[in-house]
Amino acid sequence: MLYFIGIGLADERDISLRGLEVIEKCKKVYLESYTSKLQCDVKALEKLYDKKVVLADRKLVEREADTILDDAVDSDVAFLVIGDSMGATTHTDLMLRAREKKIKFEVIFNASVLNAVGIVGLELYKYGKTTSIPFPTKSYKPETAYDVIKMNSSMGLHTLVLLDVKPPKFMTVNQGISELLKIEDKRKEKVFNEDTLVVGCARLGAKDFVIKSGSVQDIVDLDFGKPLHCLIVVGKLHFMEEDALKMWK
Repeated sequence: MLYFIGIGLADERDISLRGLEVIEKCKKVYLESYTSKLQCDVKALEKLYDKKVVLADRKLVEREADTILDDAVDSDVAFLVIGDSMGATTHTDLMLRAREKKIKFEVIFNASVLNAVGIVGLELYKYGKTTSIPFPTKSYKPETAYDVIKMNSSMGLHTLVLLDVKPPKFMTVNQGISELLKIEDKRKEKVFNEDTLVVGCARLGAKDFVIKSGSVQDIVDLDFGKPLHCLIVVGKLHFMEEDALKMWK
């Protein structure tokens, strides 16, 4: 049996009781280690689980997935995911591969950034399509995030912008804003500028989380500290949402 287990956003204690009970009976425990960042040391997980935790990088999960799947043919295997267990397409891909091999699997959910942003006070059902900003290169400067913000804003919807994770590099709120301003400067479509209302978030789910709301010019130079960061571009506001954002101004 292959268990997909979300372990939450902050530290080793965020795992559910159900998830912990499953890990206790698993012969092998993998931790997907490249789509997000753990807010505690892996040793803290190992101490709580009383198990060795094998770090599963992109190569192992995407190109050598049979290593994980073969372990699950005759024994129980835990595949741990920071945040929610189905937070990325790579996790869905592994699930589909398990099904092709007729390996039984079970999914145990947890909190992710997609629902943790609820603390900001913007109504979750008023978010449009989620987007992301990758680190640009000389030959790769995508403008997808700008287009998604444009589309969502036209409908009055908020946009959650996830910021790139390429260990040891993690994109900051400041860098994300800078990339969007560069696209605006190039396209001049008045989608994202210094007056745009945004919310910068860092380490949601952890005790030392940071949330700051304001215009781009208010936020762009603030220090949000350690990763992980995300950015929200605010759409049309209900009066209750306006009151909520005042908490983080």
